[in-house]
Amino acid sequence: MDPDHIRQLIETGMPGASVQVQGADGVHFEAQVVSAAFRGKLPLARHRMVYATLGERMGGAIHALSLRTLTPEEIG
Repeated sequence: MDPDHIRQLIETGMPGASVQVQGADGVHFEAQVVSAAFRGKLPLARHRMVYATLGERMGGAIHALSLRTLTPEEIG
């Protein structure tokens, strides 16, 4: 799978999010997702929100996804 395709899926599922995805081997990826929707949520809830945008691809086409989830205030 292409990192740009993963970025598009996350951005479609989380409108307004800023997403960066890297992954050279096509199955292991790292993503940074910045979204106001993460405000007040614990890391596990944030990760679940991102995983929900990828659906059945997680564990299939996407073998591993390392996430960094932040609110806009947390990147400042």
